[in-house]
Amino acid sequence: MLNRTGLNEPRNCMAIANQCKKLAALITQQTNGKGDGFYRTAIDGLEFQRESSVSAALCGVSEPLLAILVQGKKEALLGEETYRYGAAQYLVVSVDLPLTAFIVEATPEQPYLGFKLNLDPRQLCDMITAQTSAIEGQKRNSTRGLFVSTADASLLDCALRLTGLLDTPQDIPMLAPMIIREIYYRLLMGEQGEAVRQIATSGSIMQRIAEVIKLLKTDFAQPLRVENLAEQARMSPSSFHHHFKEVTSMSPLQYQKQLRLLEARRLMLAENFDATNAAYQVGYESPSQFSREYSRLFGAPPIRDIERLRTA
Repeated sequence: MLNRTGLNEPRNCMAIANQCKKLAALITQQTNGKGDGFYRTAIDGLEFQRESSVSAALCGVSEPLLAILVQGKKEALLGEETYRYGAAQYLVVSVDLPLTAFIVEATPEQPYLGFKLNLDPRQLCDMITAQTSAIEGQKRNSTRGLFVSTADASLLDCALRLTGLLDTPQDIPMLAPMIIREIYYRLLMGEQGEAVRQIATSGSIMQRIAEVIKLLKTDFAQPLRVENLAEQARMSPSSFHHHFKEVTSMSPLQYQKQLRLLEARRLMLAENFDATNAAYQVGYESPSQFSREYSRLFGAPPIRDIERLRTA
């Protein structure tokens, strides 16, 4: 008796590999000759990344997004966790998270190529409302605010069609929103649909944590009181601490610390603050503590790190 599933798997793998090659060709067409970096497109929320060599750490706070890795390999660090992914895999960030990313495989002949689409919780909410019966049957066992999965042919087909619209800009206003809506649907019905669904489900744990995260981002320089944050999330302090760590992989205090250090780095790099003033600006009372924690996160003391960034 033939195993039809087994027969189809190689064909599916070949189809996915071919779609990746086609998407790589389209992204190359859009970025070729422009050098390395991020490229915004005429489609709102869509951008590409191209890198011809492995990169130093790129640190920042990522908002909700879908990132499909088209060519090359990448690592993302969230707290103490490392996520590795390669061609035909995708990463979804469902709440604002401080991430450190490294490109670990890229050459001038085979550059790293990435497809990134910002996710709009309001659109997802509309999708969830319209597809309640189809989505309710999925398991509810994932609350992490970041995950990596393997793209299927239907998701890659959406990415191909969306990217292809850049060649016919007159079609973008009408067709891009339809394709983006289909991408959301594919994510919601995929193997990580529950994590995506929680981005926009009213009252979900992830949404309540997301609301607290927005407060932390606004007031990160102020002393942190877990009790106040827990009250905002409508949870007990112990429950809030548990769920915050489940979603972000770090405690509220660790999350605040990363926000402070990232902002201090930006102030020194972009606005020429010295280390001491940057430390005070983001809420540190001790410059020596700031320097220790900065070195632990970025791998070098503030002055040396900023000099390295400016000469890179």
